[in-house]
Amino acid sequence: MDPYLAEVLWIVVLGFLVAFVVAFGVGANDVANSFATSVGSGVLTFRQACYLASVFECAGAILIGYKVSDTIRKGILDVSVFDGDERTLMLGMLAALIGSASWLLVATYFKLPVSATHSVVGATVGFGLVAKGANGLQYMQLITIVASWVVSPLLSGLITVGLFLLIHYFILKANNPLKAGFVSLPVVYFVVVFINVLSVTFDGSKLLKMDNLELWLIFTIATGAAIIVAIVVQIFIVPWQRKKILASKSTENGFASNTTIVTTVSTKSLECPIPEKSENTEDADNEESVNKLFNFLQILSAVFSSFAHGGNDVSNAIGPLIAIWLIYTEGTTGSETESPIYLLLYGGVGIVLGCWVFGRRVIETVGTNLTKITPTTGFVIENGASATVLLASKLGLPISTTHCKVGSVVFVGWTYNQTRKDKSAQPVNWSLFRNIAVSWIVTIPAAGLISAFFMWIFTYIN
Repeated sequence: MDPYLAEVLWIVVLGFLVAFVVAFGVGANDVANSFATSVGSGVLTFRQACYLASVFECAGAILIGYKVSDTIRKGILDVSVFDGDERTLMLGMLAALIGSASWLLVATYFKLPVSATHSVVGATVGFGLVAKGANGLQYMQLITIVASWVVSPLLSGLITVGLFLLIHYFILKANNPLKAGFVSLPVVYFVVVFINVLSVTFDGSKLLKMDNLELWLIFTIATGAAIIVAIVVQIFIVPWQRKKILASKSTENGFASNTTIVTTVSTKSLECPIPEKSENTEDADNEESVNKLFNFLQILSAVFSSFAHGGNDVSNAIGPLIAIWLIYTEGTTGSETESPIYLLLYGGVGIVLGCWVFGRRVIETVGTNLTKITPTTGFVIENGASATVLLASKLGLPISTTHCKVGSVVFVGWTYNQTRKDKSAQPVNWSLFRNIAVSWIVTIPAAGLISAFFMWIFTYIN
């Protein structure tokens, strides 16, 4: 096909419009993966989460989004079967955008956290079957993706539970949990920063010249950054938080003492004894104080998660659009050109807008309604899920961030309940989780059928 062919310009224009709707749907539905736990635990307000998402979703889309976008564009279908029939591939990618956009908006309306990755993969398979039948489907790639959908929530959940149990037994169950928390804080910051900086720099952004760094240099950068942060935390953050928490406890204890005195005097004639604070209550207060140590750590983890989400899930909106654009500008299906930065940014903006307008709906489902989340459990959920997602982004594997995050929430929600003496509360809203699981199963055929329907219509136009 000749480049910049006027006859297919309408496909490009409509592709840009629908791709933005897909990105909007990703932001409305999938940004909950990054900030739902922070909002659910009360560490961030919804507005603060949106401000952070505006920065880090776009940054992730630009800096690491190209790898997964290339997988979405080239890996699911063998585009060579469309050689000489480039217009059909453009129409197919447009149908895929329509299918994934439609399903994401429907799921968001019902407050269900579905996989944007599932949506776009299902939609791509749907149009491919109409256009070329089973010919051209990359079965091994599809098997790998499907396997990752099962492995990713399990792996993310197990990593998250492992982190939680370490914190539970070495900090929360220590003789003096608050002291153990202060001692451990620099180490926790070191680990968080080291892992995330390593993930960002290893095979990193070409824009920042990080794609060809030597391995020893990558580890040096990650270790150096982690050491600097740990030293800053030890010198400045630990004393500041110790002073703040102890002052808060003193104020609360002082208020409680005064209240007890007044209550005792006023009820003396009624001979109503006022019970003293029990040992269990003091233990609960100490764990509550330790939770405060993880407030900023949870925000830091959410930021890294948002960066990873922007890098992984911008592909769901922009991968098909990039295919349309490169066919239009180069006239061939076999383009080796990498995903243009400006198109990745375009997708990032759409994600941010979707978060601001409708993001609250799914954030409430994942962060509040599914299970109880504290700053401690929120911190380990963010780190377990983001580590899985960042690793997948580096491998160019479009896994589901939704499955990672929901898997971590469910695993930790159940484990957290098992560590409590009072197990009367339901650890997980299983009926809600059932509805979420059903929506996951329905996602692929739903997006695929919508895409196939529109591709069937487009065949008459073609």
